[in-house]
Amino acid sequence: MEVPLSDSGTSKDRRDEVRWTGARESMIRHQLIARGIRDSRVLDAMRRVPRHEFVPEVFREEAYSDRALPIGSAQTISQPYMVALSLEALALKDGEKVLEIGAGSGYVTALLAELAGTVRAIERIPELTEAARERLEKLGYANFLLRTADGTYGWPDEAPFDAIIAAASAPEPPLPWLEQLAPGGRLVVPVGGEGGQVLLRYEKDSEGNLSEPKQMTGCVFVKLIGRFGWNEDD
Repeated sequence: MEVPLSDSGTSKDRRDEVRWTGARESMIRHQLIARGIRDSRVLDAMRRVPRHEFVPEVFREEAYSDRALPIGSAQTISQPYMVALSLEALALKDGEKVLEIGAGSGYVTALLAELAGTVRAIERIPELTEAARERLEKLGYANFLLRTADGTYGWPDEAPFDAIIAAASAPEPPLPWLEQLAPGGRLVVPVGGEGGQVLLRYEKDSEGNLSEPKQMTGCVFVKLIGRFGWNEDD
């Protein structure tokens, strides 16, 4: 009688998948739902996207912890709750076009790809752009374009956008973003100085008028560097 050889590699992969799935579910229950995140589409997207694939190997065991983590080049992947709060505020629908400023590791890009129809993402640092693109393609995402550029200019060739989200703080929302926001569009951006910011939500009405911003929470993000943001030497 033949005894099948055990496939230790496959077994380990299965154990890892069970472990990571459990870590994601714990993150969703204790960090997101417990703090008031209710959008089922956002929660389901964060269940599906493997956050541990978007952090450096040295921080992989902390991928689902309640904090931001370094991803290199003095940049970070944002705290899960901050990501979920921002995505919930965007209120994305299937088929919408969204612009992401500060793609970083590509984690939020993946979530946007799950929630929207088309994603255009900009990252200032070429090494991060290439690494994020490689991860996203490996995971099978195809409804995005990612490029290296000064994100404060937005992406005029692809405008207008139904939603714009920024993962870097500005002294005020860059004018190009406001111009590229479609009627009915939403913008979520951290605004403030180096010591701290406020996460704000803007909405443009059907006539193109911008609402007074809704203050969502205090936060601390890296600076938005560019023509309509902070100077790199600031």
